[in-house]
Amino acid sequence: MVKTIKANAGKQGKSNRSDCYIELTIHKSGGLKIDLKSKVESMYGGSIRKLLKDMCRFYKIKNAEIYVEDYGALPGTLMARFELAIERTKPELQKEYLPEFNKNNLYKTKKNRFRRSRLYLPGNTPKLFPNAGLHKPDGIILDLEDSVSPSEKDAAQLLVRNTLRTIDFYGAERMVRINQLPKGLDDLKFIVPHNVHVILIPKCESADDVLKVEEKVRVLKKESNVKNEIYFMPIIESAKGIINAYEIASASKNNCALAIGLEDYTADIGTQRTNEGKESFFARSMIVNAAKAAGIQPIDTVFSDVNDMEGLRESVLEAKSLGFEGKGCIHPRQIKVVHEAFAPTKEEIEKARKIVDAFNEAKKKGLGVVSIGSKMIDAPVVKRAENVLKLVNKNL
Repeated sequence: MVKTIKANAGKQGKSNRSDCYIELTIHKSGGLKIDLKSKVESMYGGSIRKLLKDMCRFYKIKNAEIYVEDYGALPGTLMARFELAIERTKPELQKEYLPEFNKNNLYKTKKNRFRRSRLYLPGNTPKLFPNAGLHKPDGIILDLEDSVSPSEKDAAQLLVRNTLRTIDFYGAERMVRINQLPKGLDDLKFIVPHNVHVILIPKCESADDVLKVEEKVRVLKKESNVKNEIYFMPIIESAKGIINAYEIASASKNNCALAIGLEDYTADIGTQRTNEGKESFFARSMIVNAAKAAGIQPIDTVFSDVNDMEGLRESVLEAKSLGFEGKGCIHPRQIKVVHEAFAPTKEEIEKARKIVDAFNEAKKKGLGVVSIGSKMIDAPVVKRAENVLKLVNKNL
């Protein structure tokens, strides 16, 4: 009897739009046999078979049965799913089959860019990736942590890697939430060389957590000759993290923002999360003060009821009143509400214009002091006013 090794990747079922299911059985002989069932067989069947054969040559697989159910998966997804099947079958190979970079994805980011909205997408759900940028979030988070089951962590790593290389994010900041340390350190090799902008560090409790990520990123950037800046957004989700908030916020020059996750935080302190938020007022205030003291952006938690738009609006307005500059989104319909609620009011715009005009006038006259009426205006006030006017332009 011929001994075989078998592995699969992906899930079967009609709900797996833009995804695929692959079974790989390695034999001792018999050559390559591909059994493809695809909804786009007539147009792309030949290309899919060629891709699978090319990958078999790359991995030096000469004798195998390959069964594929394709539900319209993009090439990057097919590559990731087949690579996963190969890794599960022959883990000793340890080789990456990388798709070409989409040139539309080779843009950079800035430390102080607006991060009003960040849209979470489960890292093992490729059907959500292609159109995410069309909803115009400030950032798109490919999630490797809580939204991915333990059995799918290895699949998510490959899918996220290929998505960073191939999917057009339409200018949105390219973010990845890694797993809680130490496992999250292993995620970094799948994202650092592939044009990620911001790495979210979940359940951060000390500066040491940030420094471990920073050091691993430094090594990987050097190995892969990555020149672009990669920023960090620690997420604080525990009582210990809240107490150490400033230490975390100031741990690295690569920190661009500090976020809070209230589901885990309220569980940690033994209470229930409410829309009123009294139970988290202290924690959220600590996040804002720590971030502002460290010179980075404070980012609020997600609003979990995707059907309550008025509740979301009120939550954003409250967050804004506390000093937060952004909020997490778990559904595209939340993005517009978040942007509108963070937009400056007419009174804020008018005041900002007066401040900036007064500053520019004083600068023209060579004056070292800026004032409106009898009130002195210092540099931080001018900077805030300039940011208000930038937000106006962003919302136009």
